[in-house]
Formats: sequence, structure tokens, C-alpha cells
Amino acid sequence: MSSNAPTSPALADFDWKPEPQAAALIDRLVAACVSQLPVLAVFAEQLRLRTGTRLTDWVDHLACVNSAELMTDLEAAGFQVSEKQAPDRWVHARGLFPPVVVLADGHARIVLKVDSVVDFLVANQLAGHRNLEGEPFSSCRRALIAESRSCEWWIVERQVIGDFPERFTASADPQLVTKWQEAFRLRRRRHENTSDGFDIAEKLITAAQQELDSNRVCNLFFAAERDYWERRNRAARVQKARQDTLGLGWSNHDHHTYRSSRQHFARLIGLFELLGLELRERFYAGREAGWGAQVMEHPQTGIVVFADVDLSPAEVFCDFAHEALPAQDRLGTIGLWCRLHGEAFLEAGMHHLECQFDYEAARDQLASEGVRSMKPFTDLPHLRQAFTEGEIWPVRAERIADLLRDGLISAAQAEQFRQNGAVGSHLEILQRNDGYKGFNKHGINEIIRDTDPRHQAAIR
Repeated sequence: MSSNAPTSPALADFDWKPEPQAAALIDRLVAACVSQLPVLAVFAEQLRLRTGTRLTDWVDHLACVNSAELMTDLEAAGFQVSEKQAPDRWVHARGLFPPVVVLADGHARIVLKVDSVVDFLVANQLAGHRNLEGEPFSSCRRALIAESRSCEWWIVERQVIGDFPERFTASADPQLVTKWQEAFRLRRRRHENTSDGFDIAEKLITAAQQELDSNRVCNLFFAAERDYWERRNRAARVQKARQDTLGLGWSNHDHHTYRSSRQHFARLIGLFELLGLELRERFYAGREAGWGAQVMEHPQTGIVVFADVDLSPAEVFCDFAHEALPAQDRLGTIGLWCRLHGEAFLEAGMHHLECQFDYEAARDQLASEGVRSMKPFTDLPHLRQAFTEGEIWPVRAERIADLLRDGLISAAQAEQFRQNGAVGSHLEILQRNDGYKGFNKHGINEIIRDTDPRHQAAIR
């Protein structure tokens, strides 16, 4: 946290730290699987070369045969039994690590997460693969890809993370899944009255939850959000195509970032809570930044949201996620972006999706395809972050006129937006090390300044 940020107990609720001992254990368990499966070693290299990601970015869980050494290592690294009903599943509450399932006997296994098992099998020329478990629209589907005498490599698509043992029954009516998948994709986002857009979305989510499991509804909703963002951002399309060459989808997503006006922030949080997300840490970038965020996480699906809003120093002491934020006489970076493009929840779409990568490889590979990155805003041993250059969107004339009328932009700025548009969305390249689950609070003012449409270069 920056030194001039106010001190609030709420900001210390989630004090994430690097967990190098746990990271070393996971790396060792993954390496043991790779050493037993030459085909997995080849695939790991393909991940780096073709997608700029690491094998560990895709691990859903690991399973290891019980031993005294394993138990000692898990406990020493901070892993704990997840619940009394699952004494074989070990999780790490203080870091971002895959669960470790302890087996009484049998083969160790490494399981990679994908958006679609079928897409993976087709992309990797494994059509006709017989080791596919789970009917279409099941809560979980998986496939055995390779095995040795002591280790197996599986892939999995699931509705609930950490759902062990996996449930393979067809738990949803295919027609209902398709119905609500399409309904979220076709959700009307542009409204004369912004509140109407939130009302319609609330009714849509509530109706979907009456017909489908709430976890599936959450997954369908955010899949539609990623799709909408991707269609408005070239960097996203380039990287998604790269990941789809291996049939992976966006399963390496880290968090979804939304920008909100002060007027509608509490409503935004309420809809995410309706979808099942829970409040995590509050983020405050410091007095000069003029903005803050509420981090939210869905405990069953693993979806994480970073919700941005213009914020004054005093307001971080309040429950700004739920209390109404009064209007201000000037716009910060977040508020101006929303006035130019609309709410991220509605017309504008997400500001960015952040995914986990091999930081240097992803930046270099995207640059070779004409997608440049901005100056990194985090370069720490445990966390590295950079935006791709912003996608420039045209701005509707009536939005510019309204900003001028309200005295919130100058005539010169209005002309810049008319002629050049305004920066819209990004893909964020992130590399987490040592299981660090938090976000950078130092030097954040610079990246907010650099993504403020008033300070953008004239890019056509």
C-alpha cells in the first residue's frame, strides 16, 4: 500500500504474502509428473512457445500417493485438509495453489483445466479419444491424455473448482444451458436510462438461477462477458486464437476488471453478489490516484472480479461497496472512462481481463504479432504486470456533448475525442510467482494516469 493511503482494518483483511515453500512443493510435484510423462514435457514446451504460458498456469489439481514425506511437506508448506468430508484434499488458504489430493494407492496424476475437453481433444488431434468421461453438459468432464507406470495426465472442464470426487452425471438440461448461454450473450447493453440495464440484468440472472444451478449460471455469465470484451479488443482476439491452437480457451484467467461510475457502483456489487461472488479485500491506490476497487471472488467457480470506482481518501473507511457514493464535481480516470464509453457492466464491456502467463514470453510473442505492451506497472519477484496497448474506441457525439455541457472536459479534449476516439480496453499480462494472490498497491498512480483518456497519445 502506498505510504499516503489511509489505514483501515478493512484493507488488512486479506494480507497476501508470497508463499515460496508451498510454491517449491507444487513445482516439485509438477516436475515429478513431467519427468514420468515425456509427452507432457513436450506439451509444456508447446505452451510456452505457442501461448506464452507455463504448465503451472493450467494446473487444476495434483494427486499424489500418500507417504510420510508428502504429509510432512504439505503441512510444512501451509497446506491443510480442506474439510472434514474430504480428508484426502489439501488446500492452501494463504496462496494461489492447486489442491493436492492424497491417494491411498494407485497412480499419481496431474490434471490441467480447459474450457472444453472436446476442444482440447480436437485441437491436439485426439479425436476419437476413448478416455472421455462425463456426458455433454455434465458438472464435470475429463479425459485421460497419457499415462506411464506411475503417473497420469488428465484434462478437465468443470463447473465447480475443487469438486472432488468429480461428478460426471448430466446435471443440467442441455436446452436450458443453451437457452441461458444465448440469453447472456444477447443481453441488451445499451440503454437510454442506465438503471434499466441493471434492472434487466438482475431479472435475467434471477430467472436463470430458477432453472439452472447457480454455479453454472455464474460460469455462463462470465463466459459471455469475456466473449463481449474479446470482440472489442484485438489483443484479446490474438491471444485467444493462440491459446485455442492447443484447445485451452481462457481457463488461465486471473480476474475480470470492471469500471463503474460512482452512481451505479453499489448496484454493480449487488449484481455480482447475486451471482454468488463474495467480498474479498478492498483496494486503495493512494491519495493521488483518486480511485479504489473492491475485489470479489466466487468460492465455487473461482471467478475473481476487480471492480474500479473513483474514490476519495475518506471513503475507503466506509463500506463503499454497498453505500451510495455522492456525485463529485470532477471526474477521475474511472468516471471519465464510464462517461465516454458507458458502464463496463453494460455497453462498454470489461476494461480488461487479466490472465496468467510466462510474462516475458507472452510479451515477446504478442509483440511479434503486432500487439505491443505498455510499460510494466509491476515488476516484483512475485508479481509482474503490464497492459497491452489500449484499444482505441470511437466516442459517441452525444457523450462528448454531455461532458462539455457539464464542464467535465475542455473544448480541446472534446475535439481530441471526436477526432481520435478514446482508450477503451486492454489485455493484461500477469505472472504470479510463489502463489502470491494479491495485487500491487505501489506505483499504481502511473498506470492510472497512463490509461486516462485525457492523457492518451493521438492514436488512430
